[in-house]
Amino acid sequence: MVLVEVSLLSGFILAPRSRMLLEHKTIIKKLEVKADVVYIYLEKLNDESQTFTLQLEEVIHVKNRKPASIKVYDYYQP
Repeated sequence: MVLVEVSLLSGFILAPRSRMLLEHKTIIKKLEVKADVVYIYLEKLNDESQTFTLQLEEVIHVKNRKPASIKVYDYYQP
């Protein structure tokens, strides 16, 4: 299993419609949304390119916003 961990920018949330669209993608096995992180679980990766679009909504204006990160790594689930 592969995990894509998307840290959200401060003051932003995942738009509800964006979440719904992600949940209907067949490659996505599971989707978790925590306070400031979106976890996208994939059954596997192959040699084809994959694109995920996340639309965010600003709920709080934050000055001097810092960059966020996206990590992709193997996830072992017993």
